[in-house]
Amino acid sequence: MSRPEKHSLTLRGHRTSVSLEPEFWAAFRRLAQARGQGLNDLAAEIDATRGDTGLAGAIRLTVLRDLQGRS
Repeated sequence: MSRPEKHSLTLRGHRTSVSLEPEFWAAFRRLAQARGQGLNDLAAEIDATRGDTGLAGAIRLTVLRDLQGRS
């Protein structure tokens, strides 16, 4: 298993850092590209609907749901 990597994102004009494993970063980038969105835009969309879940966890769940929906 890979170690999480921290990357900066901008959500509605505010910078934040998110730590995800490289495999999740790659899948998150592919998902954003497939939706015709930038990473910041997709992250802001996820952030707006995540409730009590942390942003990193919400991103992982979004990626997981997308992959499960393809099977």
